[in-house]
Amino acid sequence: MHKTILVTGATGTVGKEVAIQLSMTDDIRVRAGVHSIIKGENLKRLPGVEVVEMDFKDKNSLHAAFTHADKVFMVTPFTSDQVEMAKALVDEAKKADAKHLVKLSVIKADTEQGLMLARWHREIEQYIEDSGIPYTFLRPSSFMQNFINYDAASIRNEGRFYHSTGHGKIACIDVRDIAAVAVEVLLGSGHEGKAYELTGPESISNQEAAQIISDVTGSPVQYVDVPADAARNAMLENQMPEWMVNAMLELESAYSEGRFSNTTHTVQQLTSRTPHSFRQFVKDHQDSFE
Repeated sequence: MHKTILVTGATGTVGKEVAIQLSMTDDIRVRAGVHSIIKGENLKRLPGVEVVEMDFKDKNSLHAAFTHADKVFMVTPFTSDQVEMAKALVDEAKKADAKHLVKLSVIKADTEQGLMLARWHREIEQYIEDSGIPYTFLRPSSFMQNFINYDAASIRNEGRFYHSTGHGKIACIDVRDIAAVAVEVLLGSGHEGKAYELTGPESISNQEAAQIISDVTGSPVQYVDVPADAARNAMLENQMPEWMVNAMLELESAYSEGRFSNTTHTVQQLTSRTPHSFRQFVKDHQDSFE
C-alpha cells in the first residue's frame, strides 16, 4: 500500500531536497506543501509528487494538506512567528492522526538556550512531545548550502565573503545528507522518540572554507571578518528586521566561540555512507561560485 508523506516548506533548501529524495522511493506518495503553487512548479515534474498550497495561517488550507497524510516532514520558515506556525501544523497533524512527525530543528536546541533560534525550536519540540504524536527531531548544524544562498554573489563579484565568526570552526553539513537521514527516519523503524544531531565530517573555519573554494575554482577567494557592530549596521541598512539581525549575530558569536565545532557520526550511522565533505560540496556546486 502506498504511504503519503507530507513535506511542509517543500520549496525551501531542505524541504525540496527531502521531496526529491523521497520521490525516488517506490510506494511513496509525496505531498509537497508550498506557499505558492507557482514556486512549486518544478516539484510537479518529480515522480509521485503532488503539490498542494499551504498557508500556515489558514486552517482550511492546512486541513486539506494534512488529510490522509500518514507521515509528516515538518519545516517551518525563518520568521518571527514560526513557533505559532509550527504549533498550528502540529495541531493539524494530530487531527489527521499522523503516524510519525519528523521535525527539522537546529543543533543543540536542547542545550543552547541562550540563542533565540534554539529556544524557539526547543519550544516547538516540547509542543510536539506533549502532542502524543510519535516524533523524531533532526538537529542539523549550519548548512553548506548557505554559502550558495548568502555568499555566492559576493564571491563571484568580489572574490570575497563576509561574516563575523573570527577563526571559529563550524561542522557544517550538506543538506543532501540531512535529506538522506530524513528519508531513513521516515521510511525506517525505531526512530520514534529520538533526536539526532547532524553534522558534516569535518569542522572548518571560514578562512579554511575560502581556501577550499579558491582551490576548487582556481580563483582567489578571501573571507573578511566583520566586527559585530558593523555587521549589525549593514543588516539594518538592508532592511533586515531587528529580531532577525539579533538572531544572526547570536549565531555568528556562537560560531566564533567554537560552540558548534564538534562533529557527530550520526549521518554515517543512519545512512551507511560518509557525509559530503565541504570540498566535495564546492566541487558539486562549482558553477555557483564562478
